[in-house]
Amino acid sequence: MKLRLEDNTLRLRLSDEEVQQFAQTGHLASVVPLAPGPDGRLTYALQVADDDSTAAEQTLRVAYTPGTLSVLVPASLAQSWLAPDQIGLSATMRLTDGNELRILVEKDLGCRH
Repeated sequence: MKLRLEDNTLRLRLSDEEVQQFAQTGHLASVVPLAPGPDGRLTYALQVADDDSTAAEQTLRVAYTPGTLSVLVPASLAQSWLAPDQIGLSATMRLTDGNELRILVEKDLGCRH
């Protein structure tokens, strides 16, 4: 899974194999070592979120804690994205400081054989 951060945009791109793993488990994570020790790494993940949230939250969103960045996808949205004709998901998340974060999750067409 590829992570790209640029300005106010976060993008995840998944290979076919990673899409299949996400379909089976509802979770996919990668770890990037940035410094020695357990606190010196960044974990980024894509995971299915509960659909029990409010209607306003029925979209992609990001959860961040130091060292961990998770893109949360409501189950109904994840299910439709797994269809072969669906390539990407996108949303804009309003942050508490007034900024916005654009979130993209895409199937990596370059990895199709």
